[in-house]
Amino acid sequence: MELEGKVWKDLDSSGWLVEISFLDVMTQGRTRKEALEMIKDAVVELLKDSYGDVLDKKFQLTVNLYDDGVIGMGASDEKLLFALGLKRQRLRSGSTIRDVSKRLKSKSPNAYARYERAQARPSIEKYAELLHAANPARRPLLMS
Repeated sequence: MELEGKVWKDLDSSGWLVEISFLDVMTQGRTRKEALEMIKDAVVELLKDSYGDVLDKKFQLTVNLYDDGVIGMGASDEKLLFALGLKRQRLRSGSTIRDVSKRLKSKSPNAYARYERAQARPSIEKYAELLHAANPARRPLLMS
């Protein structure tokens, strides 16, 4: 499974921009190759900030370039990448964990928090429900 993003040439600066909107991350580089490396670095830093204690040296991010500037980002541990996505979308919406829990009609905020902490791996159906609760205004494009 991959998170969809895009890479394109910035006409104003002649550099390259790359974005993975689901993770709310955008960066740039002088070349397309550099921009793609920068997005990996940016996501790794976000992961270290949130999950540094569980990231191991074997963890890897991959970025695949497809037609028309579409990219796909995958990870050796998808659970961490999707947990980060849930957290970033919740923060983007201005919601608290308690808000999300209420939207899920859960009595325990800890039940949802386990997904954000990468302690539980949801099915695709459950993930869609969690994402909608984290940020009702947005849904990611997932590629398989």
